[in-house]
Amino acid sequence: MQLLVFWLIYPLVWLISKLPFWLFYKISDVVYFIVYRIIGYRKKTVTENLTLVFPEKSSEEIKSIRRKFYQHMCDMFLEMVKSLSISNDQLKERFTFTNLDEIVRIRKLDKSIILMCGHYASYEWLNALQLYGLDYKGYGIYKKVKNKYFDKMARDIRGRFDGELISSSKATLTITHNESEGKRGVYAMIADQSPKLSRSKYWSNFLGANVPVFFGSEKLAKNLDMAVVYLHVEKIKRGYYSATFFPISDSPKEEPTFKITRTYLDLLETQIKKDPEYYLWTHKRWKHKDAILPADATIISKNF
Repeated sequence: MQLLVFWLIYPLVWLISKLPFWLFYKISDVVYFIVYRIIGYRKKTVTENLTLVFPEKSSEEIKSIRRKFYQHMCDMFLEMVKSLSISNDQLKERFTFTNLDEIVRIRKLDKSIILMCGHYASYEWLNALQLYGLDYKGYGIYKKVKNKYFDKMARDIRGRFDGELISSSKATLTITHNESEGKRGVYAMIADQSPKLSRSKYWSNFLGANVPVFFGSEKLAKNLDMAVVYLHVEKIKRGYYSATFFPISDSPKEEPTFKITRTYLDLLETQIKKDPEYYLWTHKRWKHKDAILPADATIISKNF
């Protein structure tokens, strides 16, 4: 059944990926109309999230952000599809980096990098980093797709640009092994999801509400002495992004516990507040905000 679904959908996906960009974004406009105007995909969740985070904004302002968000979300989804056939030159033109020298600097320290990312702007085209010959192998930590054929397609896309996906369940083991072998790499981790309540040991304020947060990136960095960098991505215009590397710590073992995690959250919050339409508001990020904290929960303060 999984193979049948794959072969029914894949030809259309491949065809869309081959379209010229001017027509490609016309398709995105159609998808936006269907998803937002007709289906109303998770519109209630998006509205609730925006209202929670921006209580000072009027209903008209919330609707404006919501509309722009859905337009961006559809673009980003289609851009993931475009990764099937986009050329190296096109990718480098559309996803640029302002300070690659920061990565070069850390490479000279002979350290791997944990690249902390958010569901913001574009994270699908981060593959462009592999095209600059930085002497680092790029890895993306991801949640495995249930359909094994689409999962393989996702891994093959990364492989086109000499990158590799590691499932979240195998991340710690794989990274630890690579470090023991002296294989330096850049590990991109999207760390702003909501952990399961049963595993929510760490809580902090994120955009005005106390929610569970992931601590794994900081823990890995401290255990393996990996540099930590925040990926600040801005959308310049439709189909074009610019990324800047914000160093968080070269020596994580020397940092106070939780400072790395809190710094990451602060940097992401700043971006979201500036241009909220580029954050992924369909996620139920604040679903546990009213939950009773577990007895062993740790509160990560904003103050360091």
